[in-house]
Amino acid sequence: MKCDALRADLVAGKLRPLYVVVGEEPFYRDEAQALLREFVLADGPTDFNFERLESDASPGALLDSLNTLPVMAPYRLVVLREPEAGRGSKAPLTDALASWASEKRPEFVEVGGVVLAVVAAKLDKRTRWVKQLGTAGRVECDPPRGTREIGAFVKQEAKRQGVAIERGVAELLAERVGPQLLLLRQEIAKAALYAGPGEAVTRAHVAAGTPDISEEPIWDLTDAIGDGRAADALSVLSKLQRAGAPAPVLLGALVSHFRRLVRVRHGTPVPGPPFVKKKLDGQARRYSAARLNSCMRAIHETDLAIKGSGALRPEAALERLVIGLAG
Repeated sequence: MKCDALRADLVAGKLRPLYVVVGEEPFYRDEAQALLREFVLADGPTDFNFERLESDASPGALLDSLNTLPVMAPYRLVVLREPEAGRGSKAPLTDALASWASEKRPEFVEVGGVVLAVVAAKLDKRTRWVKQLGTAGRVECDPPRGTREIGAFVKQEAKRQGVAIERGVAELLAERVGPQLLLLRQEIAKAALYAGPGEAVTRAHVAAGTPDISEEPIWDLTDAIGDGRAADALSVLSKLQRAGAPAPVLLGALVSHFRRLVRVRHGTPVPGPPFVKKKLDGQARRYSAARLNSCMRAIHETDLAIKGSGALRPEAALERLVIGLAG
């Protein structure tokens, strides 16, 4: 099911003991987690009834969390993120997860208890423990592909925001921004302000106010970094910044790309056409596992800097990051 179906179930009071939130689009993964927090925790005390575990959690810690009863509320929510990261050394964790899941046969929760959400960009469907989780509570979070799917997202998001858009606006936004859903959400709101209260957004509004930063330039940036072409990467970064691409969007593209390189480096398949997989494989070989971990830490530090914890301007922080990642 998609996030809309998840919301419909939750509004109808249909709550499952186990959800698998999986897909390459972080926007949808975040939306699914927000929905679960809203409906599972409701007005209960989150200090006691919400816990987030990472892939380095021990099997004992996972089972302790899953066996802890809610406090002053009917439900407790446990989120386990990326359980297959470092899969070779984490078999006991996934074994414990499969054992717990095998006991959760009811399709929906009838009384209070623990709700588990397993969240991952990708899971290997061939493994025994993933099969044990089943598909009943699977929330698909794949990114939209092509102008038609991205345009459908724009129309849905515009409706959610209460923004009227004329024919062709959704497709133009899709062409200019590409499958960057958080930025599309921002651009819809910006175009509505540009159009004025009660007015429909037109193609002219989008053409005047939305920069052309579709996926191809983003790919140019990540490809240049992955290939070690620092000068080209800085040139593309400058082009994107002049076009008005927000720093968080650019950083998000780098996070997504390096997460894929980490998965490839660890032998985990990533979705995509053959030429993309071949390109990622070649780029991943440039980096050792330790170097990729260092790159992810650098991206995290830049995220903090962009949010105001550093002395550098966001543009300068990104330039420094790009040089370091491509070096």
